[in-house]
Amino acid sequence: MDNFLLILAYLGIGLCLRRMRGMPENTAVALNAYALNVALPAVILSNVPLLTFSSALLIPTITPWLLMLLVVPLVIVLGRLLHWPREVVGALLIVLPLGNTSYLGFPLVQSFFGAAGMPYAMVYDQLGSFLALSSYAVVIAAIYSPQVDAPSAGAIARRILSFPPFLALLAGLALRGVTLPPLAGQLITSIAATLVPLVMVAVGFQISIRLARSERLTLAIALGIKLLLMPLCTYLLWHAWGQRGLATQVAVFQAAMPPMISAGTIAIMAGLAPRLVTGLIGIGILISLASLPTLYWLLSHST
Repeated sequence: MDNFLLILAYLGIGLCLRRMRGMPENTAVALNAYALNVALPAVILSNVPLLTFSSALLIPTITPWLLMLLVVPLVIVLGRLLHWPREVVGALLIVLPLGNTSYLGFPLVQSFFGAAGMPYAMVYDQLGSFLALSSYAVVIAAIYSPQVDAPSAGAIARRILSFPPFLALLAGLALRGVTLPPLAGQLITSIAATLVPLVMVAVGFQISIRLARSERLTLAIALGIKLLLMPLCTYLLWHAWGQRGLATQVAVFQAAMPPMISAGTIAIMAGLAPRLVTGLIGIGILISLASLPTLYWLLSHST
């Protein structure tokens, strides 16, 4: 619980910094760039070599893709029934399947499940959320926005293979069983420790809840899908298969994460309902501060 209180404190610092005169508007961009390219790879390098391969890893690997198969047709059907504009459908197709499974997911999994849950959280993020962000989200943005040129298969592959967290994942897998020099290990550990405070301050700096009245119903439906339906379906799916271990709990927890900031950025850059997307990210984060501890309590008391 102390770690969770620290996360709230970091968010508060970010909110305060946003209101300080003289703070650059791109403060969050700079913090996120460091976290994405330096701190997050260090966290991955610290934890992936500890992975023990087993059938349990299939649970966090498969879950995000199964959820995508659920969410995509659901959004398309709801869009037709509720007459959502094309840009809203495109935005929700990008934002809803992809949760904040690294920036928010990693520190919260660490806080609630401890170090034992981190490898499962990383597999969920890197083999699910990240790959979908680098491929699926880019394709959807190209399809639904006239502002974006359709990406080639080569461009998508280059983006994946040049992404620092993915390179760190490959390096971490290659380093399994290898003992690093003490100085190298200390460097990686110290850099990894900067991820949580930096990212949470950046998230607090970016939180926005401005929303038009006409978009409130859409936002409520979208957050209901993201924060309630997706973790519930994950729980029911794996429990129906008799899976009740830590891997399942972490998969359910990661499925309940609010919309991914990076996915929202892609949607906004493509001109897809930017105000709605900003509201989904900001309000989603705020609600998750209550919904995720509640979900953890339910998971820890389930049989």
